[in-house]
Amino acid sequence: MTPIRFYQTGTFTVGNRLLAPEQRSVQASTERSNALDSGHRACQGCGEALGARYAVDAAMRATQGRLIAANATGCLEVFSTPYPETSWKLPWIHSLFGNAAAVGTGIAAAMKVKGRRDVRVIAQGGDGGTTDIGFGCLSGMFERNDDVLYICYDNEAYMNTGVQRSSATPHAARTATTMAVGDAPGAEFGQGKKLPLIAMAHEIPYVATATVADLRDLEAKVERAMSLRGARYLHVLVPCPLGWGAASQDTIKLARLARETGLFPVFEAERGEVTSVTRIRHRVPVADYLKPQKRFAHLFSHPSGAQALAALQAEADRNIRRFGLLDEEMAS
Repeated sequence: MTPIRFYQTGTFTVGNRLLAPEQRSVQASTERSNALDSGHRACQGCGEALGARYAVDAAMRATQGRLIAANATGCLEVFSTPYPETSWKLPWIHSLFGNAAAVGTGIAAAMKVKGRRDVRVIAQGGDGGTTDIGFGCLSGMFERNDDVLYICYDNEAYMNTGVQRSSATPHAARTATTMAVGDAPGAEFGQGKKLPLIAMAHEIPYVATATVADLRDLEAKVERAMSLRGARYLHVLVPCPLGWGAASQDTIKLARLARETGLFPVFEAERGEVTSVTRIRHRVPVADYLKPQKRFAHLFSHPSGAQALAALQAEADRNIRRFGLLDEEMAS
């Protein structure tokens, strides 16, 4: 069998031959659903629009198109459904900011009563609507083991309302509510939540993290989640050029650097146990990830910035140890 070489672009072409249908990504197939279609109003370089398109299309393929989505208020809802328009091509229900998980649970319950086990449900929200406002509803969904896949598109702040801090905002990041003034480092250290770990503590059937830097991995994790029943949680890092103060063409680069530094560990877990991790291929210092983002510019211009940088590097190192993100040869 001829090895596949990834160097050529084209709808089906990889290297010097056509990929077999089973090897093609969702977006490389002419049968893709285009669940999030053209006409939305996302910013240029929006990681959330990219992540949602791949994730929902993967879920549509896994369910043969029998899928209903509940969507929290937030960027994804606002840019995709400016009244009276919509970019969604599946049954899609707009929930309040904090109850997408509860609405998804209700839809799943209704399908169960109707005997429609073939119709599956996803719920979607940003980090604000997931880690903060919707945290109670989400924990309840986990505790009851409701048959819903919840996808959090994490752009690390309340971007839609003016870039305010959420509990997923990184330490030292500057936002509208955590300004870097005087000796303040931005978002304070010691605060925030690691929601994938909280989801694991509920010992639900499936928890995973992903980034838009590896879309095939994202697709595979959605398809794995849809092969299971019960509560499932997928946490996707989706850089926001506007809120992060980054160039729109750097979205994929930044998502990759977040993984390669160890600041955003990519893994899968089932019933509270880590089952697989995406290992770091080329480890880089956290400074290389932070420098292209204006929300961290104060760390490189203020005398106290070195201390914050060291603390962030320590966070990345801890993640690397906790999840075993380095091969033994690289670690040594």
